Amino acid sequence: MSPIIEFINEKKLVGKRMTMSYADYKVGELWANFMPRRKEITNKLTNDLISLVLYSSTHFVDFKATNEFERWATVEVASFDNVPDVMETFILSSGLYAVFHYTGLSTSISSFYQNIFTVWLPNSDYNLDSRAHFEVLGEKYKNNDPSSEEDIWIPIKAK
Repeated sequence: MSPIIEFINEKKLVGKRMTMSYADYKVGELWANFMPRRKEITNKLTNDLISLVLYSSTHFVDFKATNEFERWATVEVASFDNVPDVMETFILSSGLYAVFHYTGLSTSISSFYQNIFTVWLPNSDYNLDSRAHFEVLGEKYKNNDPSSEEDIWIPIKAK
């Protein structure tokens, strides 16, 4: 498990959000609400979808499946002009990220994440940062397909 360490500049995102927990995981509902309306976003920079998560500062310190977080279904845009009225804007802060490439079923991804947080991160030169986590679902992403590919972006800072 060797990520690419990458610095990104601020990004403008448009999409929908929901509060949920892993015990009451509503990601399917979120994407079902977003996908039919995504064509209304007229100034997309790419066709990639961005699944973004905002965790509280104590989410991983005192982890429980019932801890709530905010999940977004978004796309990156050139500007916030012409935002559809059913959508919201989000500015993804610039910063350092560890980027992991994942291939496989979304139902198997939890063990991949567990390795990131319990093996890679503690043995790396980085600590978790308190910025947004996100996945880029590009052209090789296929929901519920074992050959599906996505990139997982974990916010980090030097120890």
